[in-house]
Amino acid sequence: MKSAAEIMTMQEFAKAAKEKLPVESWDYLIGGAYTETTLKRNRQSLDRMAFRPRVLNDVENVNPGIELFGHKLRLPVIMAPIGSVQDFVEGGGAVPTKAAARFGCYHMLSSVCMPFLEGVADSVDYPKIYQLYVRGNAEWIDAHIDRAIAAGYVAFCFTVDLDYYSRRERDIAKRYQSTSRKTQASGEEWQKRFNWEDIKRIRDKYDIPLILKGIATAEDAVKCVAHGIDAVYVSNHGGRQLDHGRGGADVLPEIAKAVNGKAKIIFDGGIMRGADLVKAMILGADCVGIGRLQGLAAAAAGEEGLIRMLEILEEEVIASLGMLGVETWDQLDPSYLHPAPEVTPAHVMSAFPLLEEGY
Repeated sequence: MKSAAEIMTMQEFAKAAKEKLPVESWDYLIGGAYTETTLKRNRQSLDRMAFRPRVLNDVENVNPGIELFGHKLRLPVIMAPIGSVQDFVEGGGAVPTKAAARFGCYHMLSSVCMPFLEGVADSVDYPKIYQLYVRGNAEWIDAHIDRAIAAGYVAFCFTVDLDYYSRRERDIAKRYQSTSRKTQASGEEWQKRFNWEDIKRIRDKYDIPLILKGIATAEDAVKCVAHGIDAVYVSNHGGRQLDHGRGGADVLPEIAKAVNGKAKIIFDGGIMRGADLVKAMILGADCVGIGRLQGLAAAAAGEEGLIRMLEILEEEVIASLGMLGVETWDQLDPSYLHPAPEVTPAHVMSAFPLLEEGY
């Protein structure tokens, strides 16, 4: 088995993770809901865009860094909340948080991820974000916000696309439940009742930056702006919730237009390569979330694997920007993309075509 330092390509994380994980955990990580159509469309929506590069520009000093929530990031990356990181790597949510601190990006901790809010906060003194599934009333919610503020989290996120837990048939076929699902499923009726009036109450009470994760239409993006949301998180839960949804990159432009610079935009949905990240930024994202790729790297080689994955991602991003003829994100605009047919049938691993050739 290769060490993290020996890994040179992204597909090696997927290969190593599959070798190390039980089939139940592997399928939980890579699977989607029902027919997995939304999951495939996430990849398809990214793959159906081609670059339009510019040449003969000075691109010696490409800088892919950004600032978000008052903190400078080496890459515009948030390691997205995964509820059962502890099923992939010993140490659970503390592992991506420590990797984020060492590399220079954010980790967003899921409220159903061990070792939970304070445990992860205590693992390293570095800015991090907290994501909550609503499992109680207003007092219960406020207690979590108060705890997150006290623990030093720099932003607070509500996931809003999980009113009903989808049927993930890879898991059902094996009668498998992740650890987070086994222990945190009770109280889901509170998530179903959670609504825009709750958001208004929370916004009026708290100054901490608020993020809504699971926005998939311009209409809801407009509501986010009207309610003073600081970051609109464009996501379909990695294709793990509503089946037959649109691919994330197909959704992103309309939301960017609706937000019109009045809030930050975070995007996830199939990001597996540096080129994917660059496409998302061109389409209007200010930062991207990394979900499955994070899980693959953590399963493959733990904290060191996550750092190595981020290093390779950075290399790919810098090369993509340089070959497009720019040094900074603000030099890009939609003219750098053009519609094009995908060359590989879309699926969860289609960003790694060499896997099918035995590499």
